[in-house]
Amino acid sequence: MSEDIKKVDAASQETDLDAVMRKYDRESNTRIWRGTPALVIKILAAVFSLYCIYMTLWSHAITEVRLPLFLGFILILGFLTYPIKKGYPKVNHMPWYDWLIMIVGSAPYFYYAIFAQDLIERQNRINTVDIIMGIIGILALVELCRRAVGIPILCVAGALLLYTFIKQASYGGSAHIILRSVIHTLFYTTNGVFGTPVSVCYTYIILFIIFGAFLERTGIANYFISFANRIAGWSSGGPAKVAVISSALCGMVSGSSVGNTVTTGSFTIPMMKKTGYKPEFAGAVEAAASTGGQIMPPIMGAAAFLMAEYMDLPYAQVALKAILPAFLYFAGIFIAVHLEAKKLNLKGIPRQDLPKWNYLGKFCYLILPLVLLVWLVSTGTKTMHFSAALSIFAAMVIGFIHFFHDYVAGEEGEEKTSVGAALAKAGKRTFLNTVDALEAGGKSGISVAVACGMAGVIAGCITSTGLASTLINAIVNLAKNATILGLILTMICCIVLGMGVPTTANYCIMAATTAPILTKLGFPVVAAHFFVFYFGIVADITPPVALAAYAGSAIAKSNPMKTGVNATKLAIAAFVVPYIFAYSPAMLFVGDSITALDVIQISLSALVGLFGIAAALNGHLFKKIPLVMRILLIGGGLSMMIPGTLSDLIGLAVIALVIVYQKVTAKNQVKPAV
Repeated sequence: MSEDIKKVDAASQETDLDAVMRKYDRESNTRIWRGTPALVIKILAAVFSLYCIYMTLWSHAITEVRLPLFLGFILILGFLTYPIKKGYPKVNHMPWYDWLIMIVGSAPYFYYAIFAQDLIERQNRINTVDIIMGIIGILALVELCRRAVGIPILCVAGALLLYTFIKQASYGGSAHIILRSVIHTLFYTTNGVFGTPVSVCYTYIILFIIFGAFLERTGIANYFISFANRIAGWSSGGPAKVAVISSALCGMVSGSSVGNTVTTGSFTIPMMKKTGYKPEFAGAVEAAASTGGQIMPPIMGAAAFLMAEYMDLPYAQVALKAILPAFLYFAGIFIAVHLEAKKLNLKGIPRQDLPKWNYLGKFCYLILPLVLLVWLVSTGTKTMHFSAALSIFAAMVIGFIHFFHDYVAGEEGEEKTSVGAALAKAGKRTFLNTVDALEAGGKSGISVAVACGMAGVIAGCITSTGLASTLINAIVNLAKNATILGLILTMICCIVLGMGVPTTANYCIMAATTAPILTKLGFPVVAAHFFVFYFGIVADITPPVALAAYAGSAIAKSNPMKTGVNATKLAIAAFVVPYIFAYSPAMLFVGDSITALDVIQISLSALVGLFGIAAALNGHLFKKIPLVMRILLIGGGLSMMIPGTLSDLIGLAVIALVIVYQKVTAKNQVKPAV
């Protein structure tokens, strides 16, 4: 009977998590296919992934052929996957109008690929048929974006499209000429739909999404959680620290703040609540840490490849520059979690219940595909996409070894079998897992590719109208010589524009609209791009559109807005660290004269400053912190963020004095035993 109850509980929990994902993550709001239709869709998605691998590695077709074909197949797979509205659609049902939209909507992309050479030769002299095809293609992309990504990015794109038509009309000319000009720019050049975002998505991102799907199926996510438990589970408030570490590690694989929140949160949030954390705090910890997964190298939610393209830097350098800011981000959350645990006097997980070191050592081979990828890319041994392909193959091999070991050793509920039987079972399971991973990779690529296509439309509108220059000049004139004001205004723009927008499209929008503002103000290009990327990402935990925080609150069964506010407080590092590397680019290893000592000083001062700010927001060290001292701690923490030895010493002195005063007065409050 107890086994039946466990099965029912597990099924119920899985249903709850599925409901959360459907509500807060557009990518999970998919059609329900069963039986033969499900098998057909699975095969189509898997074949699409294989097609992407083949085309990326071996195709010599021109860009104007490869990219339209890629998006054409994305639209077919997309409309087969995403229904017209949220909810639980009928099983094995796709309305006639969706079939019509899928066929008609994908046709312009294949039309472009077939007649690419002719369209290139005619340049902007496109005819009426071309215009109609372009309009249909863009509208189909918009509709799939609404289904798979969400409304916020469409609001931005819609406003910019309207502005583009108004701007074109101001130059004079008939409606036909204006329409032809806009459609040509957005659909038949590399400045619109088929711009840099889609090109990078096709060349790199899709392969790394497939790689991530393979990694997940080797059991690496569970290994990361076990590793995090062993490292921090025993300490005060251990489960929350486990959430921070595991979300950082899983973030290297996952490209979704919401997906990461639900995946690791299904395990960590109940553990945090059981330990004694309030539901709002438990959901916030997971949301803040999972959002940080998007800034965690080496993959950074797939945005690292786009950053390399926009900043004209090798990918390995982008990943290297992201290390210190990411460390400080997670260190800030870790400090806040520790202070909350001490404040509530929470305990950790009993050591006897933690995974053993020999278990972790035995299965450490699970991370080898990731290690191989990092090594290949960082050394430049192979091209980036070839490195991803080799790593996918390595993940398949590691998966086979892992399954074989389970069958031979009789682990994870499997019965012990002979070597021959284990090889057969492991081979079959590896094949099925490979198909599953290819399917998952193909389907996960839909939302990213569509978002990149819309980001290309947004970038095309901005470029063709000169809006970027207008925005840059407006903010530069407002800021004048006060660069801090320019940073604050840019931060606000990034948070507003980034609300509800996926990681990759988010960065594309920021790189086109807000990064040039900071370079115009005199900040280094790398610092400018990292600054806008960070503030675009934190929109996922910043109310009112804090999707990751709301997903965490659904699992924790807490108040969504309070969870969002708590997540924002926990992720305070994300609001502080970008200002540090804006004024101290040495943190990003930028500058010819930087030394190891410079980097160490900036990192240590930032850590102490984050501690001061986190303590002030928490309101408790050795005892409750009075308001005046909380203000002093914030002042001291911010002082340590300002470049310079003098400001560091002042900040350190203020924070140290508050800590000493707290320690002494807390001891004096304890009455001696009579």
